[in-house]
Amino acid sequence: MTVDRDVFAPAPLGPLTLRNRIIKAATFEGATPQALVTDDLVTYHRLPAAGGVGMTTVAYLAVTPGGRTDGKQIYWRPEAMPGLRRLTDAVHAEGAAISAQIGHAGPVANARSNEALAYAPVRFFNPLSMRFARKASREDIDDIIEAHAHAARYAIDAGFDAVEVHLGHNYLASSFLSPLINRRDDEFGGSLANRAKVARATVLAVRRAVDKAGAPIAVTAKLNMTDGVRGGISIEEALQTAKWLESDGGLDAIELTAGSSLVNPMYLFRGDVPIKEFAAAFKPPLRWGIRMTGTKFLRQYPYRDAYLLRDAKRFRAELSMPLILLGGITSRETMDLAMAEGFDFVAMGRALLAEPDLCNRIQADGPRHEVRSVCNHCNQCMATIYSRTHCVVTGSPVVQERFG
Repeated sequence: MTVDRDVFAPAPLGPLTLRNRIIKAATFEGATPQALVTDDLVTYHRLPAAGGVGMTTVAYLAVTPGGRTDGKQIYWRPEAMPGLRRLTDAVHAEGAAISAQIGHAGPVANARSNEALAYAPVRFFNPLSMRFARKASREDIDDIIEAHAHAARYAIDAGFDAVEVHLGHNYLASSFLSPLINRRDDEFGGSLANRAKVARATVLAVRRAVDKAGAPIAVTAKLNMTDGVRGGISIEEALQTAKWLESDGGLDAIELTAGSSLVNPMYLFRGDVPIKEFAAAFKPPLRWGIRMTGTKFLRQYPYRDAYLLRDAKRFRAELSMPLILLGGITSRETMDLAMAEGFDFVAMGRALLAEPDLCNRIQADGPRHEVRSVCNHCNQCMATIYSRTHCVVTGSPVVQERFG
């Protein structure tokens, strides 16, 4: 497939029209120590908005207190609304749209720091929290699905232009999809049709909430193409799930992702593995455990531009709905490649963390194609999510110099 599409031209996303086809991907900001919006969080999203993205995505806005991967993350509640409105207003003032990533971390949730129960398809031990997630009952599942609908209504009231339903990385919906994690023998286990029920019902609950509110906001989802582990979600099963999501009609686009936060997170990120930096972010004995066994959890995969494209092309070939390509988008060449292969949008994470103004610089560069991200894929930024997410290569001085 070859498509003649300009990545910097305005583009439709459901009821929205984004000023271009570039989306700031959801990457946990580490900027909410009280689980509320801070000036740091506003700046974190205002800068890429001023830097030219079409839309920025706020991570990770949990649908329940117990659905967070860390107790410092924002969860939807009335106390959070004034700050979230301030955040959306700041991004809109820069001419960009803003999306709220909503989800439940499931077995990845940190029951210790959340001071709340975590849920999973089956009883599951989380080594980071040293706590077990409880097997979710039918009532628990229904409550969490409804919590996603409540989150969508909150997002509308807070001024968001879109919501991204988190169906990836072995968070709750993704853990139900995974045959490795989901060993249930009831209506939510066994066949893929059963394992996909939580993801499909969650998306439709969000869609119904949006439609009932009559709000012109887009509904997207982040979906694993593969977990990158033996026995986990395979490309074939993920493709079938994507087809069901398309036929259900609840989504305006799917962002294709990969990797498991529980088992193999580096499958998504690629590049260097900062084991020492990760270990330093934790207290003993977990720090010692990461140092000794880190290479088993944080496996190394070589970086290359557009590294998820090969798998994503299989989805593009069999789906008609808009798709968002993630992974190794660092230059005009990779953006144009994604467009030529028929993808509707590109999503950028680390490149924009390093240079929030990268999109403006690429667009100003025009046909010369000389501008590339300075991100060297050291991945040391990954360990900073436990304090305040930032690029250790550029730091704030580069950002401040470019933005005056």
